[in-house]
This record gives sequence, C-alpha cells and structure tokens, in this order.
Amino acid sequence: MITFEPITEETLYIAKEILNSNHDYNILENGSPNRSDEQVKEELQNDRSTSVFIKADDTYIGVIDYLLINPKDQTTWIGLFMIHNDYHGFGYGLMAYTAFEEVIKTDSTPKLRLAILEKNIIAKNFWERVGYSFYDKGKVKENIVDCYEKILSV
Repeated sequence: MITFEPITEETLYIAKEILNSNHDYNILENGSPNRSDEQVKEELQNDRSTSVFIKADDTYIGVIDYLLINPKDQTTWIGLFMIHNDYHGFGYGLMAYTAFEEVIKTDSTPKLRLAILEKNIIAKNFWERVGYSFYDKGKVKENIVDCYEKILSV
C-alpha cells in the first residue's frame, strides 16, 4: 500500500539518501551526482512547497515536492517526483503517482503541471504514459525544461 508522510527536519537525512541514490538525475540537474545537506533542506524544507515521502508499507521509497497553487498560474505543480534508485523497475512510480493524483483530486485541482529537464527522456516517457502532454518550453535556474500538464477528470 502506498502512503505519504510529511518530510520533517528530523527526516531530511532519509530524503537526502533517496535524492542521492539517483546520480544520473542529479548530474542532469546540477552537474553533481550528490546533493548537500543545504541543497536538500532548501528544496524540501521551505515555505513555498509541500514535501512528502512516498512509502510502500513501512519503507521510504521516494519523495514528492509540490506546489498546491502556483501564484504565477493558479495551478498545482509537481516540483520533484523521485523514486529511490533501488526501487526503480518495480512499478512503484506508477503506483505512487496514481495515489498522489487521487489525493490531489480531492483538493479540486483541475490540472497538474510539471517541468522535465529537456534531456531527461526517461522522465518524459513516464509522464506521457500517465497522461501528461507537452505544452511549452521554459527555464528553471540554468536548465531548459519541457513543461507538461494533465487535465484531471473528477
């Protein structure tokens, strides 16, 4: 069973381990295979977004960071959706996303958006498989990103 648990200051070390298990993504995003304590804290412990663990039963398998209402477009944005590298290939990403979408639907969110690093082909394939469509290009920090959205059926 997939559940979500808030990430706290006390559990940031678990989030860091999950983030640092995905070296290829980290290199794509910021040129380094690992993130520092400060980088993890800035991304997952701020007053802009909500960060939760993805748990399969009692095991921490991933992280989701999202912005319920982006003030720029009044839309919910997924900022980070990451499954621990050890759990890739077992269907956890699909199960976690499906559970997350059900939770978000209860907040009357008409659509979800996210940005994918332009060179992250694996992520593009995943998000297209779960119903997202490309709608624009953008830039996040120094990275070119493809912006995707999914209209939710309620």
